[in-house]
Amino acid sequence: MNKRLYVLFTAVIIPALLLSACEPGKVAESKLERVSNPDVAASDVEQLAAGNTAFAFDLYQAVRSSDGSVVYSPYSISLAFAMAYGGARGETATQMADVLHYTLSGDQFHPAFNSLDLDLARRPDQAAGVDEKERFQLSIANALWGQDGWLFLPEYLDLLAVNYGAGMRLVDFENAPESARRQINDWVSDQTHKRIKDIIPPGMIDPLTRLVLANAIYFKATWEYEFDANDTADKPFYLLNDEPASVPMMEIGHQENLSYAAGDGWQAVALPYKGGLTEMVVIVPDAGNFETFESALTTERYEEILAAMEPQEVILSMPKFTFETEYGLKDVLAGMGMQAAFDPNAADFSGIDGQRGLVISDAIHKAFIAVDEKGTEAAAATVVIVPAGMPEGVVLTIDRPFFYVIRDIPSGTILFMGRVVDPR
Repeated sequence: MNKRLYVLFTAVIIPALLLSACEPGKVAESKLERVSNPDVAASDVEQLAAGNTAFAFDLYQAVRSSDGSVVYSPYSISLAFAMAYGGARGETATQMADVLHYTLSGDQFHPAFNSLDLDLARRPDQAAGVDEKERFQLSIANALWGQDGWLFLPEYLDLLAVNYGAGMRLVDFENAPESARRQINDWVSDQTHKRIKDIIPPGMIDPLTRLVLANAIYFKATWEYEFDANDTADKPFYLLNDEPASVPMMEIGHQENLSYAAGDGWQAVALPYKGGLTEMVVIVPDAGNFETFESALTTERYEEILAAMEPQEVILSMPKFTFETEYGLKDVLAGMGMQAAFDPNAADFSGIDGQRGLVISDAIHKAFIAVDEKGTEAAAATVVIVPAGMPEGVVLTIDRPFFYVIRDIPSGTILFMGRVVDPR
């Protein structure tokens, strides 16, 4: 099957203010294994997922000023920083919790993340009535690379092992930073099926680096209701300036029963993937209303849209597209209120090594998205209400900029989020 995939990678790079001797190639092993069935209250997981949704929309408002289309994974970013948060203390931890919407207490937070992460990993096997070849894929991986010879606290390594399944690979940042960079990039490439390559550019890893925390997500799925490739044709997509651009438009020419809603200045539709456990929610502002709607796009607005959706017979048209985005998160998160983690004079990650010498120097997030007739990840769509005189039901023609969310239905976790302003 010609399925499409979205892959994302988040890296948090932490240097030190001090140096130490090292030997490359070792792995720092916790004696503890990951808890495979954590005893966590369902309300804790719900609260964690709700916090991730709140962060997703806060982050969107912070990055939407950038030009062009957008795709990112709030879950990937939240998970990568959760591992760093495990070693944060004082005001550093407080700011991280506020910005990332980590609302659970310390003894609840990490087990809840473990529970949600394991639940998402099991999700493909929970899909009923789906052929093995068409079952969606969702894999999530965490890893750390630390300076060999640096004294990482055993309790920090235990926390990562128990709750994130992340062992620390010891490398020689001090004497061989380029070799360490290649190791990390190779891991990312392997975890994302070669879709994300060379995520960390030359020079970003240097001899002062002491720790790199990474998360990678790979998601691959086919539509429950596929588009017929024979119906795809170049048609106009109206850009933000209302000028038409010719793009390949896919069509489902017959009516399908999809969740749909319309409100003042917007329409929305949910497009399920096979298995019924994941879906893409597409929100299409009316012509001329994109900027106004975007500036007011909040968690509350999103939840209202979800609550308003009801089954409706829909005829759908939407563009096919492929693009990548990359974000340096340091300035973005600092601008959202998480300054201490990036400030050498204020950062407190003493829960990692017992000292106050660690600070996050940079954070990278990169995503790839492709949407075609067979499947999609983190894609976008335009919704149009059926005018008078058309067959009963809704005709959705995605021919102008739109927002999209790819979410796990059981937990409500937002896996991918973004916008499409130009499918070209």
